[in-house]
Amino acid sequence: MSYLVLARKSRPQTFDEVVGQRPVVQTLRNSLARGRVAHAILFSGVRGVGKTTLARLMAKAINCEGETAQPPCNRCRSCIEITAGNALDLHEIDGASNRGIQEIRELKDRIRFLPTSSRSKIIIIDEVHMLTTEAFNALLKTLEEPPSHVYFMFATTELHKIPVTILSRCQQYELKRVPAAELSAHFRKLTESEGFEIEPDALSLIVREAEGSVRDGLSLLDQVFSFSERQIRSEDVIEVLGLVDRQALMRLTTALLDGDRGSALTTLDEIFAYGLDIKRFSADLLENFRTLILCKIPGCESLVDLPGEERTIFMEMSRKYTIETLHQKLNLLMQAVEEIRHSSQPRLALETSFLKIIEAGNVVAVTTLLDRIGELLASGGIPHPPAPSPKQTQTPPTAAASSLPASDTPAAATPPTTAAEISPPQPASSQATTPATSAAPHPGLAPETTGRHEAAESPAAPPAPATAAIEIRPHEKDVRRDWLDFVKYVHDQKVWMAQDLQRADLVRHVDKEIRLHFNDPANCAFLRQQDNRRLLTEYALDFFQKEIKISFIVPDQQDNNDTPGQETPQSKRQQLANDPLVIMTAEIFRGQVGDIRIGQQSR
Repeated sequence: MSYLVLARKSRPQTFDEVVGQRPVVQTLRNSLARGRVAHAILFSGVRGVGKTTLARLMAKAINCEGETAQPPCNRCRSCIEITAGNALDLHEIDGASNRGIQEIRELKDRIRFLPTSSRSKIIIIDEVHMLTTEAFNALLKTLEEPPSHVYFMFATTELHKIPVTILSRCQQYELKRVPAAELSAHFRKLTESEGFEIEPDALSLIVREAEGSVRDGLSLLDQVFSFSERQIRSEDVIEVLGLVDRQALMRLTTALLDGDRGSALTTLDEIFAYGLDIKRFSADLLENFRTLILCKIPGCESLVDLPGEERTIFMEMSRKYTIETLHQKLNLLMQAVEEIRHSSQPRLALETSFLKIIEAGNVVAVTTLLDRIGELLASGGIPHPPAPSPKQTQTPPTAAASSLPASDTPAAATPPTTAAEISPPQPASSQATTPATSAAPHPGLAPETTGRHEAAESPAAPPAPATAAIEIRPHEKDVRRDWLDFVKYVHDQKVWMAQDLQRADLVRHVDKEIRLHFNDPANCAFLRQQDNRRLLTEYALDFFQKEIKISFIVPDQQDNNDTPGQETPQSKRQQLANDPLVIMTAEIFRGQVGDIRIGQQSR
């Protein structure tokens, strides 16, 4: 007899031999014992988890003639015929090659006749989702009221492609991926029965590659058996399957977390020597960081589907690092993976990304820096800025300096009405800066100050002499070039206001003034109202980041400017720029004001 691959040789012949799927197996057994077998059963799930196997076991159990409380017995005539594949009353159909309405009509003609030698006729349709719509429609009535001697068993990997009318007429069983522990025990048992010995690391590699599929794992085992001697080592599995050395991946993960540049780059070179696939390598490295985070979060350990030895290694490793460090470096690694997909030199991109990830460990959170500033201010270590002028002290109590837009601000925070963004310049050294979360307000500082960047830890430099105001230079936009983007920006805030702006017959930028020309005064009647004009001015200041005034030019009408002496968006913006705390913070961080936001987005 020709050689049988493990996937066929080790196919379960009883329910006890099924790997995993305990809830489904228990339900099917109870239905057989209590005589409550549905006339149509649908098994769904990913490849290689036992859908067709369970369908055949149900066919054997329904027609089993043996005296046993747990059918099938595998000794009676019916069980032997089904096992051998020559049972006359079992029709197994491939839905991919018999998908038309004509095949279904022929099937309906066959099931009208009584069974030849068994109690019931069993119809198994594999990959049933491949049937055409017409074929499904032809099957509907028969599936709803089949003859008493007919049972349907369906199997599919794509449940969503099956019409709802079919699903409602079937008893559905969804098979899950087999857990790693059960796969490991099953593969070890098969390996020993075949006369091989396998190292735990080698077995873990095969289980990981199987990804919850029994058949995939058996195919890999077959391949390794053909390559190896009686003793199967992890090196054999890595070589024959073209995998990345698991130990090398762990060394690289540790190097990225510990900041060991030399080890990270040499390990990467070692991995490249295997001729690895970048996509697969990146996925494995990301999975390592994900596993560490899950091990660190209480209650999520069950989400780590790994063999016992490997799970223990990750649990011990996760205790050395904080959840913030793991999450930060995972985010940077995900960004690096996206970049190398489009890079002409993926290895160079990967190496520079690794250095960036390592340098991320040298940054200090803005909250920590603000705490130190507060301590120094309290102890007199940093001189206070000169007393502000009366004009500067009029800063609204709700003003705030912020580097995050309102969409990134936590919902629980008290919403400020104005905001200024401070963007420190990039350092010239190799120390990288990475995004940080919003800093909590410091008890000793009136406005709420948050930072987009984290600064590298270094001795505090003496602050430069305080000045009365800060020049606002970066992030400016051109009115003429970016007008359509501004209209989109307003659309996100006020749809009707953007629509009115689009009705302008002419838009001109003269000095520090945007002049909106309307031939029909009715098109800007709402915009010219004082509250709406102030709101539009706030949007313009926030978007263009320059001193701008909005004017309306309409025929035979005079534009209504803001009431003299009343607080305007421009004055609020200038007050925030001159706030002493903003000035001092910019000097301490050696930065400059990038954006000042006073509109609703900052709230």
